[in-house]
Amino acid sequence: MTDTVTTKDGVSIYFKDWGPKDAQPIVFHHGWPLSADDWDTQMLFFLSKGYRVVAHDRRGHGRSTQVSEGHDMDHYAADASAVAEYLDLRNSVHIGHSTGGGEVARYVARFGEPQGRVAKAVLVSAVPPLMVKTEGNPGGTPIGVFDGLRAALAANRAQFFLDLASGPFYGFNRQGAKVSQAVIDNWWRQGMMGSAKAHYEGIKAFSETDQTEDLKAISVPTLVLQGDDDQIVPYADASLLQAKLLKNSTLKVYAGFPHGMLTTHADVINPDLLAFVQS
Repeated sequence: MTDTVTTKDGVSIYFKDWGPKDAQPIVFHHGWPLSADDWDTQMLFFLSKGYRVVAHDRRGHGRSTQVSEGHDMDHYAADASAVAEYLDLRNSVHIGHSTGGGEVARYVARFGEPQGRVAKAVLVSAVPPLMVKTEGNPGGTPIGVFDGLRAALAANRAQFFLDLASGPFYGFNRQGAKVSQAVIDNWWRQGMMGSAKAHYEGIKAFSETDQTEDLKAISVPTLVLQGDDDQIVPYADASLLQAKLLKNSTLKVYAGFPHGMLTTHADVINPDLLAFVQS
């Protein structure tokens, strides 16, 4: 079996599929602008517990095709569905981080639940229901912030990614933070593997996609996790609203944890993920 699937619009999506094929699948959806490699710690952890673990690179990211079109939440969800259908994944738990959380919400609402493939979902530091500030979302982040991200990316993507990983993404800009240069380097490596166009257009996808209806449509048990020191996705406008909109949610907010807490605090998060999967 190949490690890529070709979507209906001809995009090659790279994926990893490890572990026993008859075990329950745990499917991981990465954040912007990263790749499936961002889940290494979680994939090895769940593999050691006997699960089948699957993760793909979003279109334009990692090892998937650097296609010109389709850098929006609808295509992200359809691409995730292409992987699930190709591997015929059933009774799956879909776990999404940041932009990947938006991908999970749209995938589960539009594909996973209607097809009967999903048992549970997990949103970690996730972008829904809507990041940008609007009349209907007064607690959101002003559009100027996202315009600034686009400008920085277009001017010097390599420096922009280095600054993001070295500072707010992992909370490495906080006093007393235990900074890991290897974590910063790995974030930068994953980001630079992807397409500048996909990353540029992905900012609109993660910030301006209203996913209120996606969240309302999900009925499977959903775990919502976020740190209250998330400097990328403010938790009051994200996880707290997610928990209210979802029909069947469990919310856990971690004091002082950053946006990239899956990496910096895997020792805490992984057992919590496992407990939910097994519950």
